Amino acid sequence: MAGKSVVLIERGQAAVDKACGEGLMPPGLAHLRRIGVEIPESGSHPFKGIRYRDGEVIAEADFLEGPGLGIRRLVLSEQLRNRAIALGVDLRAGVEALEFTETGEDVALMTTRGAVRGRWLVAADGLHSQLRKWAEIPIKTGPGRRLGIRRHFAVRPWSDHVEVWWADGVEAYVTPVGPEEVGIAFLWSGARGNYELFLERFPELAGRLRNPSSAIRGAGPFDVQVAQRRKGRVLLVGDAAGYVDAITGEGLNLGFEAAEALVRCTLAGRPDDYEGAWQAIYRRHRRLTRLLLWVAKRPWLRHRVVRALAASPVGFQGFLALNSGFIPPWAALPTLGRVGLGLLRG
Repeated sequence: MAGKSVVLIERGQAAVDKACGEGLMPPGLAHLRRIGVEIPESGSHPFKGIRYRDGEVIAEADFLEGPGLGIRRLVLSEQLRNRAIALGVDLRAGVEALEFTETGEDVALMTTRGAVRGRWLVAADGLHSQLRKWAEIPIKTGPGRRLGIRRHFAVRPWSDHVEVWWADGVEAYVTPVGPEEVGIAFLWSGARGNYELFLERFPELAGRLRNPSSAIRGAGPFDVQVAQRRKGRVLLVGDAAGYVDAITGEGLNLGFEAAEALVRCTLAGRPDDYEGAWQAIYRRHRRLTRLLLWVAKRPWLRHRVVRALAASPVGFQGFLALNSGFIPPWAALPTLGRVGLGLLRG
């Protein structure tokens, strides 16, 4: 769309599936509209906001920006792929990257079907990026080993919100992804988990589910801190550029924002600006995510926070708008202050 030619190397032949909460928050949905990606209703379901459930306490708030969209990752991948091809992207499916070499003005990527040359090599190959390893960009993993696992069920969505069910040591994320399908993802810290055992921790949720409609798929560990987003003619974007945790559901939005920044900086001939742009995008997200993780690890505090959010839906709404970047921190202070008062009252 920026007028540059693009060669996309994709190891698989078909659209890519991965473990994902599959809730596209309002900014991500707006991004899809800007780049002309159409999502079929049969593979998606809108949602109005977020609902927290901690025992008997339920806190709920709608997004100020408008609805988000639950969408199967396979459907999203396929529609992004179709749009890229329609725009003239040279998609080379079933081709594997092998290594790369740089000169002063370009970079050559060796693949299983010959070399590809370009001005930039964009590593968009995920949390455990092979291109990042070849570029010798250092990483550091976080102290906690957070993992995720998900599965889908053929059942009509019972809520127009994404639901987060809290229990000590694990969270369940319920996302409507179609007219007759929901996705259930679990996030937890520690050793390898068992999906069925996690589901037993939420008997009310388990009682609503019937036929599984997908295989179990996992991901993680999530907390990967990357030393830099650019090295020579290699640029990192998406999860390859660094990640904190999936607890806020903002991963897709952040990837889209960073991709826009990457294009903007390279078009302007200022690739060094990409690092600062990326940091600005992720700074707010990192702080809020680590705060939420800190709260989640302390059940007594989590209970108080959910009660305070339940007592102040407006405050909860302000937190969601702050998390998505829809309003700046100073604008969220009055509503978040109500939540703080609720915490003090217990």
